[in-house]
Amino acid sequence: LANKLNLDNYIAVSNGTIALQMAIKVLGVKDEVITSPFTWIATVSALKWEGCKPVFCDIDPETLNLDPNRIEDCITDKTTAIMPVHVFGNPCDISSMEEIAKKYNLKVIYDAAHAIGSQYKGRSVLSYGDISATSTHSTKLLNTAEGGGCVTLDINLIERLKRIRFFGHNRNKDIVEDGFNGKMTEVHAALGLANLKYFNDVLIDRKEKYKLYLNEFGNSENLSFQKQKYGQSNNSYFPVIFKSEKQLLKIQTALNKENIYPRRYFYPSVNTFTKVLDYKKCKISEQISNKILCLPLFYDLEKEHIIKIVKIIDAHL
Repeated sequence: LANKLNLDNYIAVSNGTIALQMAIKVLGVKDEVITSPFTWIATVSALKWEGCKPVFCDIDPETLNLDPNRIEDCITDKTTAIMPVHVFGNPCDISSMEEIAKKYNLKVIYDAAHAIGSQYKGRSVLSYGDISATSTHSTKLLNTAEGGGCVTLDINLIERLKRIRFFGHNRNKDIVEDGFNGKMTEVHAALGLANLKYFNDVLIDRKEKYKLYLNEFGNSENLSFQKQKYGQSNNSYFPVIFKSEKQLLKIQTALNKENIYPRRYFYPSVNTFTKVLDYKKCKISEQISNKILCLPLFYDLEKEHIIKIVKIIDAHL
């Protein structure tokens, strides 16, 4: 995978959540970490399991990524890191993230769960930040059924990450630091190698189908779409933002009647999970979360089905 993406390294682990936890641990991140409320709960779970406090910063309503213009308002003397998410594979404003991190001496861990195949300034997005953590779960563009990985440009961190994923062993099998069992299994790695052969074809296919969706919808006044401003997305998801939740539910029902099952990613906004977190208002994330639907997008999806999906949606707007 490192060769395919032109990366210096790829440290394969058991899943994307473990990849995030390893990144937090190896960087010594503690206390408060600024992150996005528009994500999957694993982003927050990884922080909490490593003893950190997630601090939610609202999102850009167009890119759906962490809004760099709001980050500085969230920084306190307890802030140690920023954990932005490349939502749906759409690259963050990485330059702004790096600038803020440098200014306040913060670590940057990218939750790049969706982002294998995405690029920023001609490079894989996984090559940015102190560490990028990704996922190769079965729902991802490249899948190993279950799995994930870490990428870093720091050679010292590479060795530590490898030790941590194997109980803290060094090359001589001595325990030199606290670790755990984060290894990817051979079975999952084998599936990943099998799928890697088709990765370029899958990327091209996604891009074509993503464009087909956009072309079929045209300039609809009732819908809006995620904007790709800061790099090249892998187009792994096709999210549609409706005018209201009522409209979304109407469309969802109409599609379900035709045996078409879109998903409500990410719903609800993670900052509203009050059984595991203290609530912090994030107006934009909460609004978007209530109105967004990811339409079917996969390799075996026929183009005629895309056209049918768009027609059903148009008919019920």
